[in-house]
Amino acid sequence: MATISRKAAEPPFVLAIDTGTSSSRAVLYDRLGRNIEGVQMQTPYRMHTTPDGGAEIGAEELLDYVKRNLDGVLLIAGNLSEQIAGVATTTFWHNLVGVGRDTLALTPVFSWNDTRSAQSAAELREKLDEAKVHARTGCMLHPAYLPAKLLWLAHSRPDVFRAVDHWMSFGEYIHLRFFGKTFCSLSMASGTGLLDQNRCKWDEEVLSALPISVEQLSPLVDTNNPLTGLRDEFAERWPALKNTPWFPALGDGACSNIGSGCVSNERIALMVGTSGAMRVLWESKNVNIPKGLWCYRADGRRFVMGGALSNGGDLFAWLQNTLRLGSPEDVEVQLSNIEADSHNLTVLPFLSGERSTGWAAHARAAIVGLSMDTRPIHILQAGLESVAYRFARILELLSAEVEEAREIIASGGALLKSPAWTQIMADCLGKPIVTSVEPEASSRGAALLALEALGIIEDIAEAPASMGRAHYPNPERHERYRKAIERQQRLYEALITNPWSAQ
Repeated sequence: MATISRKAAEPPFVLAIDTGTSSSRAVLYDRLGRNIEGVQMQTPYRMHTTPDGGAEIGAEELLDYVKRNLDGVLLIAGNLSEQIAGVATTTFWHNLVGVGRDTLALTPVFSWNDTRSAQSAAELREKLDEAKVHARTGCMLHPAYLPAKLLWLAHSRPDVFRAVDHWMSFGEYIHLRFFGKTFCSLSMASGTGLLDQNRCKWDEEVLSALPISVEQLSPLVDTNNPLTGLRDEFAERWPALKNTPWFPALGDGACSNIGSGCVSNERIALMVGTSGAMRVLWESKNVNIPKGLWCYRADGRRFVMGGALSNGGDLFAWLQNTLRLGSPEDVEVQLSNIEADSHNLTVLPFLSGERSTGWAAHARAAIVGLSMDTRPIHILQAGLESVAYRFARILELLSAEVEEAREIIASGGALLKSPAWTQIMADCLGKPIVTSVEPEASSRGAALLALEALGIIEDIAEAPASMGRAHYPNPERHERYRKAIERQQRLYEALITNPWSAQ
């Protein structure tokens, strides 16, 4: 059961804060990881974008959304708030904020899709062996990650850069402002490009190429190291949380896997929200990281490996709005009635550059094959298929590393709102896709890890996720899509230089 009524909810509870790239939420879960019906708050927002590739939001602006959500959810919770045993936090991976000595932000929060540091990433590739860095950190020298952003900031905003006392993620900033001190979870650190994944330490070689010191980064901790004792201002504002343990912020991708029930290498998580990702999570003492994929951590004993697309649901929305296709219901009917790859179009879906598998930050979208016969719905279908083709390339690499995977679990608002797109994914990937009906996979995953750390549940697998409809692949359409994937790859090679090819 994805949700539970207030009356049936079993204490103790965990309050989860989930801050993503387009909204911030606060959701209350019971001891079995069930979303308590109606006890949540959500605030939508938009990143501030710039013509040169910037994507950022004010740190205090974002913090205000978190505060408002906490105000609202505690008001809704009423007497349930007296039985909150812990506060979990998850935020979007790869974000960065610079903080002064007074614990106030000196920079905005820079998002993973801020591409202004592309030239700095190229500069780092001249200094460092990218293949070796990737093998240690699980991250490429790419604008999505912190090394390139830090170097870019040192070049572009030297006065601000010198004034920054500490560099951190927004999740760490939440705790710094609420408690006056902070730490960095292994999960959040693992998505920075600064962590040696197997040693669980900041990577000395990468740091040596940057104008910062390790003392400017937060201490590393695992998920079972909470903070307690809110600062007076916030203890008065939220008395129910005054002495409640607040667990370190975790990466949203790892939490999404856990929240959607993908907690072993038998299940692959497919998430398509604003962006997209395909991930496998499993327990291991160490990991070998293949090229083309990234590898991060959920915690000290769980790795998460996969690939990410910079454009997913935002491509769907952009095409629908730009082409003026009508209501979502009409679009869904039209998509369901068109044959697979019947439009003679080939699309590269890189509105915001490429991450997996080629990591070409400079890549941009392209539509090839337009004719007088092309209709707007054909362009939309080709765009959605193009995203599925990129996931197929990620799946190919993942399958070589995780042979046990038997099914794919789909989550994310963009995908779940479109059964037609989910069917395209199943036909393209050639595997059954089961939809997750967990309404908030990332916050649920953070709550489950907090419940495990508190000893309320022994293992996150004890709280299985709720599943919905299964989409089964059509063999004929799958074969047609295999040829289309090859066609897209030829276009990719013609238009875009793959960084790995130069190694």
